[in-house]
Amino acid sequence: LIGLGVKPDDRVGLCVERSPAMMIGLLGVLKAGGAYVPLDPGYPRERLGLVVSDADPRLVLVDKTGREALGEALSGREVIALDETQGTDQSHPENDIDPDPRTLGLTPRHLAYVIYTSGSTGTPKGVMVEHGGGVNLIQAMADIAGITANDRLLAVTTIAFDIAGLELYVPLSRGACIILAGKDDASNPMALQRLIASRGVSVMQATPATWRAMLDANWPGARHMRVLCGGEALPVELSQRLRSRVQSVWNVYGPTETTIWSSSLQLGPRTDAGQPHEPIGRPISNTKMYVL
Repeated sequence: LIGLGVKPDDRVGLCVERSPAMMIGLLGVLKAGGAYVPLDPGYPRERLGLVVSDADPRLVLVDKTGREALGEALSGREVIALDETQGTDQSHPENDIDPDPRTLGLTPRHLAYVIYTSGSTGTPKGVMVEHGGGVNLIQAMADIAGITANDRLLAVTTIAFDIAGLELYVPLSRGACIILAGKDDASNPMALQRLIASRGVSVMQATPATWRAMLDANWPGARHMRVLCGGEALPVELSQRLRSRVQSVWNVYGPTETTIWSSSLQLGPRTDAGQPHEPIGRPISNTKMYVL
């Protein structure tokens, strides 16, 4: 990427299946100083085309599935295939393979990624997130959830949804293990139950809808597991069902524009009876919330 001229704030599209190549692509773009534009090959072609056109990436990383999904959107763009064997130039010194961000001119104010929301007008809008916000989120949530090198986190979220950033970068920042659920498993509550049991998953983040689907599929829970729940309002009755089956539950909240999660609350015995949803808690580190 550096050899192809990628510099800080340059956008690089990434459209691949959930695989090791996905992680290699994400980390490669970040370490090269670029900003990735995540593209889920399972999304409608019209949306993918709109995002590529609007983001106008310098180049696009794909695998076979991603190339087929993007179709004509790749016309006239430089494309790198991550699933094809690439020759490795062993002459590069170590500092070129793992570059010092300072030598790239990279600062906390440069872009880490550009991610597209659904858009309140119906047209997707690109949200530009800087490294500083990402680093703050990663460190804050790792502390909040107590992530250590002994943890195993099950990653279930498409990279086109910003909360995937927590699943992929928080465990790596603490030396923990990511269990990367495939596309089909991520949407199958029975498959998720099997992964949790067979892989010794200790941490998982998901939306209330996903947790409800698992509980409705008779998930017995996992007493050693910590749970993060966000993306939608968390009904009290659902949180009570969850808390009875796991070690601990955090309700998390935040808009894409403020870098994934902005507040958190570890749920305990309920004290404000009568409210239908759990509160969203207090701001994470280096964050202020205003009620207007």
